Amino acid sequence: MKDKNGKQVPNCVPIKEAEEMDTVDEYCSACLKEYMLEHANVLEEAEYHGRKVSIGKPFRTSGGPKKFSVYVKNKKGNTIKVNFGDPNMRIKKNIPGRRKSFRARHKCATAKDRTSARYWSCRAW
Repeated sequence: MKDKNGKQVPNCVPIKEAEEMDTVDEYCSACLKEYMLEHANVLEEAEYHGRKVSIGKPFRTSGGPKKFSVYVKNKKGNTIKVNFGDPNMRIKKNIPGRRKSFRARHKCATAKDRTSARYWSCRAW
């Protein structure tokens, strides 16, 4: 984005603040602070059964009950593990018809609860 004088101005910082910044480092640190404030609850660590885990980052479970798992915090503030996905099926989300059918069948438009397997499965599709 450019201002009236043709000077490059970042999208995440107001124009007046961007004009006052001298270096790229100041611009990057301002954007990083804003990003961290917006996504503070997504990029955090917690403790689950005595070990540090990442919150909100799905991972594959080898030999587990399901194909994927993710650690999330419930309404009480406790860290829980949510398992989702069939380990014996392949995901074919690049086929538009299958993707549309899956999202309609699981009502993905209404999946808002991060502690449910449906939410995370819909997010993968």
